[in-house]
Amino acid sequence: MTYIQKHKEEQGCVFCEALGMTDGPENLILYRGEESFVILNRYPYTSGHLMVVPYKHEASLEGLGAAARAELMELAAHIMTVVGKEYNAHGFNMGVNVGEAAGAGIIEHVHLHVVPRWTGDTNFMSSLGETRVLPETLEETYQRLKKAWE
Repeated sequence: MTYIQKHKEEQGCVFCEALGMTDGPENLILYRGEESFVILNRYPYTSGHLMVVPYKHEASLEGLGAAARAELMELAAHIMTVVGKEYNAHGFNMGVNVGEAAGAGIIEHVHLHVVPRWTGDTNFMSSLGETRVLPETLEETYQRLKKAWE
């Protein structure tokens, strides 16, 4: 309930606001590159669900320069290496949802999701119960991935 109430009150972009904070478990930024940064998803599908977000506040990939688009993919590849080793992931889903019709939760600031997957990770809880169960807190995931990233 706190999230719903806070979300309605929030003005501005959650990604841009996170950039103004000191990196750590509070803003969940794992890494800052030249054009983009890596941040944990605050409402993850699985542990290790990260996003690559360009610094430029744009709604779509077309508004980014070639360097930003290239860095998005380079950071996504690095995420797969780090998360793959740290969590023994069997595979990954990657995606960008552009626009409300495509399911974008944050429409105004494009971002790339990188979601680790494991064979058999869809079960009763996620498919029928529409509930996700995470084996660790976001703070634990942050600390674990911060150490692995370095």
